[in-house]
Amino acid sequence: MTYFLSFRTQDVGGPVADPRLYQGDGTASPLSLALVPDVLIPSIVGGRNLLFGAHGFNVSQTAGACSLGYLDQYLALGQQGSFSGMAQAGGVEGEPPISTSQDLFIGILWPGDCWLPVVDYPFEGGVAQDCGRRLAVFCNTRCANAQSLSFVSHSLGARLVLEAVSRLNVRAQSVCLTAAAINRDCLTTQYARAAANADSISILASEADWVLKVAFSIGDPFADLLNDDHTPFQAALGRKGPPTPAPPPIRAPWQTPDNPPGYGHGDYLPKCAPLPAPAGTLWLNAADFMKRSFLRQRQPWP
Repeated sequence: MTYFLSFRTQDVGGPVADPRLYQGDGTASPLSLALVPDVLIPSIVGGRNLLFGAHGFNVSQTAGACSLGYLDQYLALGQQGSFSGMAQAGGVEGEPPISTSQDLFIGILWPGDCWLPVVDYPFEGGVAQDCGRRLAVFCNTRCANAQSLSFVSHSLGARLVLEAVSRLNVRAQSVCLTAAAINRDCLTTQYARAAANADSISILASEADWVLKVAFSIGDPFADLLNDDHTPFQAALGRKGPPTPAPPPIRAPWQTPDNPPGYGHGDYLPKCAPLPAPAGTLWLNAADFMKRSFLRQRQPWP
């Protein structure tokens, strides 16, 4: 069973709503999630290391719950010795990895889609920011007794996560941005405050991501007209990585292997297919990277 924090009012599109916590099997069909009473939230998150995971642009509620549900199953947080990827490495700068006995994954379901997909991209950055502001309020009020707060995102979910981190009352322990559909200089410009409020930032980018090479370069200038808070005509962080040298807390490495087959935009999160995934499935390595980021471990890959 997975916890989901939903900002949605319907399965496809719809306005942003204040977040509500649900629990259920995101991989089940049809999707059925049970609302968690607000009074129970402090006991669920209290004393735990929380990892919030946000999907990207153009993802329905059903598809998002399925993908994040399988990611939760694979990460298996809170289960000692459950790391199913590559061999664990030592902690960052001599620090031991944080304990996994009190870790909890919470999937974020947000309305970054509409009934006319793709053409709405320039407007969904504002939706992501709106959800990020509401996520920060949720974390500052409902999760004040959590042990730590960490975040992982895919695609346009990066803007949601960075918006939230920039507004937290506490420092984020780790932030992991994969295939980030946001300007590559964002951590030193419009989201410098988020970078300053995080202990560690890990990035996965791919030169083979044609969605970010083509669609981002076309759609982002229109988004620039709607948002005056970022530099126009920048490459995407999720394709080129940050400008170098990248200052702390940004951690290297960040470029995925781009020898065949390379990482496309959809190769970072699980598809809605039962586990275990076939050997060589690209998202498995990406998920291992996410978990090492959360556990503050060195990255032997990429």
